[in-house]
Amino acid sequence: MNDELYMKRAIELALKGTGFVNPNPLVGAVIVKDGVIIGEGYHEKFGELHAERNALKNCSDSPEGATIYVTLEPCCHHGKTPPCTEAIIENGIKRVVVGALDVNPLVAGKGVQILRNHGIEVVTGVLADECTALNKVFNKYILKKRPYVVMKYAMTADGKIATDTGKSKWITCEESRKEVHVLRNRLMGIMVGVSTVIADDPMLNCRLDTPHRNPVRIICDTNLRTPLDSKVVQTADIAKTIIATASEDKEKFSEYEKKGCKIVNVPMNSEGIDLNILMKKLGELGIDGILLEGGGTLNNSALRAHIVDEVHTFMAPKIFGGMGKSPVTGIFIDEPDEAIELNVTEISRVGEDLLIESEVKYKCLPE
Repeated sequence: MNDELYMKRAIELALKGTGFVNPNPLVGAVIVKDGVIIGEGYHEKFGELHAERNALKNCSDSPEGATIYVTLEPCCHHGKTPPCTEAIIENGIKRVVVGALDVNPLVAGKGVQILRNHGIEVVTGVLADECTALNKVFNKYILKKRPYVVMKYAMTADGKIATDTGKSKWITCEESRKEVHVLRNRLMGIMVGVSTVIADDPMLNCRLDTPHRNPVRIICDTNLRTPLDSKVVQTADIAKTIIATASEDKEKFSEYEKKGCKIVNVPMNSEGIDLNILMKKLGELGIDGILLEGGGTLNNSALRAHIVDEVHTFMAPKIFGGMGKSPVTGIFIDEPDEAIELNVTEISRVGEDLLIESEVKYKCLPE
């Protein structure tokens, strides 16, 4: 039996849940009997059936004696839905092939053990790296209770994010801009600094032709300067908006709250609001992932606070020259060997541009 072939199909199915299952993991499942796929499913929406139960529900034949391929270890605890291990046992599945084990302490190997205790053959680690990569956001959120942060910026080949006059529309091509909206759909939150709101008055929503959802908008605003007539405030009743501030002006809070904004009070440090404390508070609000679309100042603060997990660099084949802004500004390091290093994981063409995806390698991580 070609386990990898069916697991690849399960991964394809899992990705269909992108943007709709947070803060749950992406999971796909395929049921095979006598060499034929008889059922498929994926976790479609937070709070609804998990992948295994959807696959069983969609079976065209009895699943008794079949093999189920699932990208993530079946759950064995009661949450918003009953344990998937129960459904597998009750339906007479004889073999379970698992991609990645669940890092959630409520599962973490227990699901596999329960199945084996009921005489079911369990194979683990099939396309484990690919299955684990599906849920980088979920894994960090479950283990650290903090959001997974992806810093994104667009720049020219000479490292500029704007011209000397401050103009930045459009550095990258239309395909790159569409890819940014794919990212906005994939991650639960989008974060910018108040200077971006004041300068650009962005909507910070997701604009795709396919089904999608808007990210939670998070504004880092130390002194509560976000204009009340800005688009993010004026549309806060239809798109969740959080303003993170060190201000204690309760009277001013009420003006934003009347518009539908949520105020999150965060203490200051030398960089402005303490981003590590903000991440903790956002994690407590159930936000598992953030797309950081900040300017150079916020990007600098985020890297210095060690909250960034990945960097996505869209590089256009253009040169601005001059003294235009760079993606990370401010005093940062004195010596080249003090640099924050990036582990490049993928380089791809997006229209005329290059997209460089990297993991951030910090020399030491904060507790």
